[in-house]
Amino acid sequence: MKQANYRLTEEGRSYLASGLPEMRLMKLLEKGRKKVEELSVSMEGKELSIAMQHARARDLISIRDGFVEMVSKHADFPEHAWLKKLAEGKGIEEKGYGILLKRRLIEEIKADDYEKARRFAGREIAAVDSSLLKTGLWRQTILRPYNIRIAGKAQYPGRPHIISHFMERVRNIFLDLGFSEASGPLIESGFWNFDALFQPQDHPARDMADTFYMAMPERCSLPGKKIVGKVKEAHEKGVGGSRGWRYVWDEEVSMQAVLRTHTTAVSARMLSKVKPPAKVFCIGRVFRNETIDYKHLVELTQIEGIVVDENAAFGHLLGYLKEFYRRMGFERIRFRPAYFPYTEMSVEPEVWIPERQEWMELGGAGIFRPEVTIPLGVACPVLAFGLGLERLVMVRTGIKDIREFYYRNDLEILRNAVLWP
Repeated sequence: MKQANYRLTEEGRSYLASGLPEMRLMKLLEKGRKKVEELSVSMEGKELSIAMQHARARDLISIRDGFVEMVSKHADFPEHAWLKKLAEGKGIEEKGYGILLKRRLIEEIKADDYEKARRFAGREIAAVDSSLLKTGLWRQTILRPYNIRIAGKAQYPGRPHIISHFMERVRNIFLDLGFSEASGPLIESGFWNFDALFQPQDHPARDMADTFYMAMPERCSLPGKKIVGKVKEAHEKGVGGSRGWRYVWDEEVSMQAVLRTHTTAVSARMLSKVKPPAKVFCIGRVFRNETIDYKHLVELTQIEGIVVDENAAFGHLLGYLKEFYRRMGFERIRFRPAYFPYTEMSVEPEVWIPERQEWMELGGAGIFRPEVTIPLGVACPVLAFGLGLERLVMVRTGIKDIREFYYRNDLEILRNAVLWP
């Protein structure tokens, strides 16, 4: 008898539990010959092939005309007995090792694994390593109990950035409310950023003190002449009962390239394409020529949306906003009358901040004026809203300085921010 360091392979353990493939094959043939197709129902293709190979080599079966028939009913299967002995830690006869190794039912354990494992035998250990598992000597050790009251080392797995997390949260809310998502270019023409929204070309918001103008490209192309002509008419003479701004509208000014100051430019573009009823939202970066401080950046993320429907009313707008903020975790929401250049009626949604015991304004909304919708080919009411994301996230996370999101990137703040679902 040869005493060597062997262990059963995964296949060997499987055969020990369920029997060798040839053993199971002989069991299936006890009641008479069977077609190969019949046998494949009871045994997988690979195991059936192995079974037939070994059974035929030992003259236990014959195969003729597609039928498999048992030749000898008194078969001996020493391999299964060898596997059982090795599993119990006993030795087997010399030739058995060679046969089992050839069939890959056992594998030899390296001597250094045994040496390493023997050092732990009979001792108290905190963790089982691979050598103890391979040799089975883990059974001779004493496993130290875990103290679940001791704090483990803090782990910091990968996670989305705070802003990315909340952008996805907002996206899912609006998709769930039946909106479709849209996007637009960061470099925008003055036409879509200002003119299409009925903002006069001498408006203070167009000054370089508020808006970033591009040096390259310096100009952007305009849409079709029909839309341009209607927007020009709205500015110079008015549409839908309006008198307009009463000045000469300049196409060159409209072509100036700017970094978009709001995602309302995306809403304007979408109005020229959609057919009612439609609900569209956008989440994107906008740029303002602001002085950077704890609550102002030159770039921020805006949430924009429109509802285009013949039956849309101001009450529906308030309902959408209330539902959005409710899903964002705010229990108390109210609305305050406001003024915006391209909506009438207009409103500012406010939420109650229990920690500060005060109301906070988080965006603006209203119904687009006819001077905005009619030139773009829309003859029905359009509900519109523009909401700031960073201020909302600051409230939800308790972060006091907006610069923490982009400029400082303090890992402790990013790690410890509570990102609720």
